[in-house]
Amino acid sequence: MKWRKLGLVYRPEGTYSWAKTHAMIPTPVRINDDVIRVYITCCDDQFIGRPGWVDLDAHNPLRVLDFSEQCLLDVGRPGTFDENGVLACSVVQVDSQKYYMYYAGFEHGKKIRYRLLTGLAVSTDGGLTFRRYQETPVLERSPGELYFRGGPFVIKEKACYRLWYVSGSDWVTLSNKKKPVYNLKYLESPDGINWGSCGAPCLNITDDDEHGFGRPWVVKNSSDDYELFYSIRRKSLEGYRLGYARSNDGLSWDRKDNLMGLDVSEAGWDSEAIMYSAVIEAFGNKYCFYNGNNFGEDGFGVAICEEF
Repeated sequence: MKWRKLGLVYRPEGTYSWAKTHAMIPTPVRINDDVIRVYITCCDDQFIGRPGWVDLDAHNPLRVLDFSEQCLLDVGRPGTFDENGVLACSVVQVDSQKYYMYYAGFEHGKKIRYRLLTGLAVSTDGGLTFRRYQETPVLERSPGELYFRGGPFVIKEKACYRLWYVSGSDWVTLSNKKKPVYNLKYLESPDGINWGSCGAPCLNITDDDEHGFGRPWVVKNSSDDYELFYSIRRKSLEGYRLGYARSNDGLSWDRKDNLMGLDVSEAGWDSEAIMYSAVIEAFGNKYCFYNGNNFGEDGFGVAICEEF
């Protein structure tokens, strides 16, 4: 693939208390022919994340049409799995008005830095507002996934919901700081709510320089094959780079990271890291939304695919 960066799309202006900085994990959804709604997670002045959305012109994704003035979901009650942050990762249209938002709940630990488990919120007004489905995770900890069952991405295929997510139980020390170790796993559900406790491994760490993957993004192409866009956490860089893989069933992936063709810039907001790729098509164009340095501190950008 050959991508041309179009530039930074959106960054919070600091007007709202819940959205002082960051526009993390861009999650685009085509809500009609003319509008791409990008769900993001912004941070308050305590670096606690809450989700919102930005509406973009599908003809020109650099043109912002609207922005949610209120956060879509506040943090959970004290003691719950999402008491320290709600990070929107995947939004799925169930019917004409109902949408499911799968999010990573952020919980601080005392003997570990944090946990990430998956929650579900539901919209019945076309994705404008959301409410929690329940106060507990839909992906709870399991014996082989003690700390991380987050970074969820879901697609609906016929009567089945398919989920790819980040899974792990370990940490690695880099520059005197504990960093998470995790791979990607896969689950299916008949209703998008009940997933079970044991995911099947679908993408494992194979390079000694890797210690984890970021939120996966899966696209089914015109040949009925699957493309996986994901982020790779590298020890040597202590930052993310983008990866790419292909599959004929969405379960066994052939890594082709060298074909991704989208990397950091020489300078600016995405010069140190690039992560959370999300690919969507509009009017014959393929766009990739992504974050740059410091997990999207300066907002999110977009690139257009010029060669595949």
